Amino acid sequence: MKLDRKEILAALETISVAGEGKNMVESGAVQNVMTFGDEVVVDVTLHTPALHIKKRAEVDIMKTIHEKIYDKAKVKVNIKIETPEKPEIKGKSIPGISNIIAVSSGKGGVGKSTITANLAVTLANMGFKVGVLDADIYGPSMPIMFDVEKSKPISVDVDGKSKMKPIVSYGVELLSIGFFTSPDQAVIWRGPMASKALNQMIFDADWGELDFLLLDLPPGTGDIHLSLLQSLPITGAVVVSTPQAVALADARKGVSMFMADSINVPVLGIVENMAYFTPEELPENKYYIFGQEGAKNLALDLDVPFLGEVPIVQSIREAGDYGRPAALQDQSVVSDAFVEIARNVVSQTVLRNESLPPTEAVKITTMAGCSAVK
Repeated sequence: MKLDRKEILAALETISVAGEGKNMVESGAVQNVMTFGDEVVVDVTLHTPALHIKKRAEVDIMKTIHEKIYDKAKVKVNIKIETPEKPEIKGKSIPGISNIIAVSSGKGGVGKSTITANLAVTLANMGFKVGVLDADIYGPSMPIMFDVEKSKPISVDVDGKSKMKPIVSYGVELLSIGFFTSPDQAVIWRGPMASKALNQMIFDADWGELDFLLLDLPPGTGDIHLSLLQSLPITGAVVVSTPQAVALADARKGVSMFMADSINVPVLGIVENMAYFTPEELPENKYYIFGQEGAKNLALDLDVPFLGEVPIVQSIREAGDYGRPAALQDQSVVSDAFVEIARNVVSQTVLRNESLPPTEAVKITTMAGCSAVK
């Protein structure tokens, strides 16, 4: 079947780029359409570097041509990103660190720190050089999870400057405010003090060469998040949620924060924690205590990748309490789950780096940080 270029253009007028009012043809996003028999090549230029918008545009074009023109058409979509120059402040990059991944959650209690710790050791076991910055200033849990509660970072000389040497546990470099406070001491700081402490742990540390620096963010979408987004060029974000509606509502807000025009950090995907309960003696039995596939459906709804699910297993809790991440248990349900998640995080990071320009730190201006102000 020979495809008609005019019919294809007319079909593309029925779809628009996410966030834009005009259709693809009217807005100028569709630059060219070429047909060769049953093959069609569509050249598209987008002005938003967000990965989810690029993927959505590609899927919409292919789906529209297959549904409205010819279901067996061979469609190729070439997408070019042209972002207007912005007077944004570039984040201070950390020499030697290739990718900075923020692990976030809309609410507390969904196991975000557990996911971060186990993801870190899984990546390290896969051969990557990994670091974790415990950015949960008011509830640091990484020292417990890595069994280094009593450790204290030492000072080392790097190019004539004094730097903190991260604690190494299970092949992961680690810094946390928990190393500088006693276990029973509450951190009673206002936002600026917490942000200053974080900046010191980020920029005054001898991280060395890292493939991934994971940021274990506090719950919510508050001051600490803005401080980090302003300070660092974050490669992408991983959002953790449990399946029930209350957690999903907050996870949606967490994804929304990163996707906001003023922040624009690519969301690498969503992880569903506590997806189901499985007894150790009956691993084939699954009990969906908090609901089934809620986070997976949220990922589909928001058009972001679903990175995987982690079941409720007693050994995960025990391993976290004893400071030995459960992902280290070879050939277990837990380790298999984290290997899948780690692989998906790596593949989404590679895809993001190939498709989008480096992330810039957020420019904080007067009244920024108040979502009600436009």
